[in-house]
Amino acid sequence: MNKAIEWKVVAQEGEARAGILQTRRSVIETPVFMPVGTQATVKGVRFEWLEDEMDARIILGNTYHLFLRPGAETIRRLGGLHKFTTWNRSFLTDSGGFQVFLLTDLRKLTEEGVEFRSHLDGDKKFLSPEVSMEIQAALGSEIVMVFDECPPGDAGIDVTRKSLEMTARWAQRSKNRFDELQNERQDMGFLEADDLSGRQALFGIIQGAGHLNLRSESLARTTEIGFDGYAIGGLSVGEEKSVMYEVIDFLAPQMPPDAPRYLMGVGTPEDLIEAVYRGVDMFDCVMPTRNGRTGGAFTSGGKINIRNAKFAQDNKPLDENCPCSVCQRYSKAYLRHLYQAKEMLAATLISHHNLAFFLDLMRQVRQSIKSGNFKKFRQTFLEKIKESESEDK
Repeated sequence: MNKAIEWKVVAQEGEARAGILQTRRSVIETPVFMPVGTQATVKGVRFEWLEDEMDARIILGNTYHLFLRPGAETIRRLGGLHKFTTWNRSFLTDSGGFQVFLLTDLRKLTEEGVEFRSHLDGDKKFLSPEVSMEIQAALGSEIVMVFDECPPGDAGIDVTRKSLEMTARWAQRSKNRFDELQNERQDMGFLEADDLSGRQALFGIIQGAGHLNLRSESLARTTEIGFDGYAIGGLSVGEEKSVMYEVIDFLAPQMPPDAPRYLMGVGTPEDLIEAVYRGVDMFDCVMPTRNGRTGGAFTSGGKINIRNAKFAQDNKPLDENCPCSVCQRYSKAYLRHLYQAKEMLAATLISHHNLAFFLDLMRQVRQSIKSGNFKKFRQTFLEKIKESESEDK
């Protein structure tokens, strides 16, 4: 049977890889940053801008949030996530495990799954590997994530081992139910595609917190089950940056070379560059829009805060090196005025710029790998960020 996705490396420099990931709806160049659309929308940014100006090929949807509102059955009745939202490129949906893990006071964890109370209305809900796969089939995303348990990054070895064992069992249950749903044609996003099966792809998740021996064990058990791609989970959850880089350094080169590698929930522009350097292909993070809503803008010269009084009469754009439509038209002074006046347009424009910056950064990274200049690109980029940080002190 044809695969759900096709993946190939087209250039490599050290561990850094440039590749092509083909889903049933998109051809995605990697390394790729995936904008986060928690509620089936990238906050404050229209799909037209993501498609036409930024050329985003894949965005995220959040299983936990969409399960609670509007509900998986509502989305199924409306034809799946693509028809519901009109986003006709690729979706990756997370499993809901991370959000449930955050509800420490509202959840009860058992072998069967997680019982929790909705943060919206307090209603009792239940998520398990099987339920997560059923929701994601109703959503019809191109890439489905297994249901896992996510321990804190600084969790002790005993807690982490127990969690890893549960994650491994849940990964197998996720795969079993996923395969059943695909065979039953429950996938609402099914699409006939040349050379592809038209089905959803399923990614496994490697856990183990900061314990390298447990990461190794999780990798072996996850690859033994066999997935279309592999994610590194449980980072950017409170651990030191040095721990995150150490885990990626150790893990990425051991991951299957013929499958995409996805680092979940990371991160800053520096984190993306450093993870690409260590062999990662896919990223997502809420930072561009979350910072955009609070006046934080990412630029080629480092991060700036538009609330700063020094921008009150600054007629330059957020980033003179940025080709996005916000930087081509609006000044920092105007954006600061909008923010101070509590105009919703401030959040939209800064979020738009931030996403454009992240996506353009990934384009530059891909080009530098293809031309054999990534090492130099990384060095120059990180030096600029350090200079900017030292100037702000």
